[in-house]
Amino acid sequence: MPVPNSPADVIDRFTALLLAEDMAGAIDLLAPDVVFEAPFACGTPARVDGREGMREYLADYPGRVDITGFPAFELHETADPRTVIAEFTAHGRTVRTGEPYVMPYIAVLTVVDGLIAHYRDYWSPVLAAKAAGELPALVAALEGAE
Repeated sequence: MPVPNSPADVIDRFTALLLAEDMAGAIDLLAPDVVFEAPFACGTPARVDGREGMREYLADYPGRVDITGFPAFELHETADPRTVIAEFTAHGRTVRTGEPYVMPYIAVLTVVDGLIAHYRDYWSPVLAAKAAGELPALVAALEGAE
């Protein structure tokens, strides 16, 4: 069992709250000055600052994706005991289309005083757009970006 407020414990609670669609509870696990980064994002913000920014960013999350589980989940420690690397796959469905949602992620998280202070999330915008039925719009956006 993870040590209370350790990165492993906080991430366990965070993912459990996401599965329960308890967005308020999940947001309460974020530091007030959290920094969220999604380096591969396209069509969504690549950076969100602060808990309130994350509240807005995640507001309609359950209406977009219905996550039913994280069947493959590994946590890797780093030289900094506050920072871990999580490798996981989210399974569920895209609400708008009903299409299966299977998304592999790699996330680098830093936990300070029991709260997520920094969250860098690596995922595929191509897989997300395909599941949401928005692949043509993503391709068009990429073709227009130079």
